[in-house]
Amino acid sequence: MEGTGPGAVALSPWQLVLAASLVLIAGGISFALRLGLEKRLALASLRTVVQLLLVGVILRWVFRLEHVLPVLGVVLVMTIIAGRAAVQRSGRTFPGATWRAVVTLVLSAWLTAVLVTGAIIQIEPWYKPQYLIPLLGMILGNALTGISLCLDQVLQSLAGQREQVEMELAHGATRWEAARAPLADAVRRGMIPIINSMMVAGLVSLPGMMTGQILAGEDPFKAVEYQIVVMFMIAAATSLGCMLIAVLVYHRLFNARHQLLSDLITKRQN
Repeated sequence: MEGTGPGAVALSPWQLVLAASLVLIAGGISFALRLGLEKRLALASLRTVVQLLLVGVILRWVFRLEHVLPVLGVVLVMTIIAGRAAVQRSGRTFPGATWRAVVTLVLSAWLTAVLVTGAIIQIEPWYKPQYLIPLLGMILGNALTGISLCLDQVLQSLAGQREQVEMELAHGATRWEAARAPLADAVRRGMIPIINSMMVAGLVSLPGMMTGQILAGEDPFKAVEYQIVVMFMIAAATSLGCMLIAVLVYHRLFNARHQLLSDLITKRQN
């Protein structure tokens, strides 16, 4: 094994195979306990390998070009996939949910990532792929979780509390007054994961970016500085994303005549 940088260690194919044996152990335990997770573990492992290898090839090409168009193409694909994943993780959906999730991620994740690379870290140019793509990936991965939880909560509340909401509307409440409580609860639920992560950062676990920099031989204090920026970046994007998706759902499911369009909400078929 040869170092690829200060403290960095290159991994051989055999070492990756050895790492895969850890999943085989998990599969063996699942088989022994009859959990039925072996096929899902195998499929997830295969997808992980194929997807990451493909991403590695694409990113190597994009990094060498350092041109804005390929970078925007990559981040657009990432955003669309994240938007679809956010909607698919929700137990309920409605017509137009996917494109609303994608728009939410564009406005929240892209704005935050560009602000970080251009104004905070001050990368030249701001779209430098070595910075923008990994940072945006971290934002999207966390924001889609928050958006998914927020979306699931607000749709579940509006569907489950339909009679209460309609009663408030019938007694003269505006659509905003009737929807405010479910929307607020949904935003709170979407923010729970990132808030919990921030509360224990460095105490229970070392976040991903910080761990990667330390393994690559970076000074731990510098790694901490970057991780602080990343945590605040993710928190900002997640909170903005949850608020935006809640507002978009509100405008879709309540019409101008202050009526709840609960018939649009459907359960997702597994």
